[in-house]
Amino acid sequence: MATRDEILHELKLAPEWRLRDRARRGAGTDAGDDARADLPEPAPGRVAPSPPRIVSVEDPAARRARIAALDWEQFDADVAACTACGLCRTRNKAVPGVGDRHAEWLFVGEGPGAEEDAKGEPFVGQAGRLLDSMLAALGMARGRNVYIANVVKCRPPGNRTPEPGEAEACRPYLERQIALIRPRIIVALGKSAASLLLATDATIASLRGRRHRYGDTPLVVTYHPAYLLRSLPDKAKAWEDLVFARRVATSVPPAAPPVS
Repeated sequence: MATRDEILHELKLAPEWRLRDRARRGAGTDAGDDARADLPEPAPGRVAPSPPRIVSVEDPAARRARIAALDWEQFDADVAACTACGLCRTRNKAVPGVGDRHAEWLFVGEGPGAEEDAKGEPFVGQAGRLLDSMLAALGMARGRNVYIANVVKCRPPGNRTPEPGEAEACRPYLERQIALIRPRIIVALGKSAASLLLATDATIASLRGRRHRYGDTPLVVTYHPAYLLRSLPDKAKAWEDLVFARRVATSVPPAAPPVS
């Protein structure tokens, strides 16, 4: 069976590399062809640097359709190979998500930080420890009826907020995770997650305490754990949100098993 790279090459959707010095020699070369800098020659006895990752030229509609058909066995590898936005150039490891793939609770954060980028798992730093404590207070734990994901699967440089184009590039992956998990409730952690899932630019304060919907799935909005580390008084509000989410979740019948 042909590999994904072979299929993309055959369909002429694979990334095309052009060396800068070669572009200079070519007649009628566009300025855009010189966007990537030349790679320096390695010093004697040293290994040449790896070429930079470039953004994929895969047709967006075809990409969405392909991701929508992924199963769990394919999902993580596909995320790890993704070059759909510029974050692929600076990431160390992609961070697909972690937890119970049949979870009733899906928590969606913003994006990986430095520790997550190093380990390939979401919420493993201070914010992750706070989230684990909040889950424990609810009688839950990551990996036990809980799945944790992010809006973007690669770390934005400097832990900045994901840009709209980056969030949109990663949207098909989050949509596929939601379709595979079929959670009873989604908890949006912070503004980036709430904005993407609810298609709104409203503030967290105005979205809290209300039952929203993502498709047919109830959704509750609360503060991101990283924000709570900087604003301790709002921890009580976040706890109120999680208690509210638990009430919402218990009022929703479990999803029917997927049709085989």
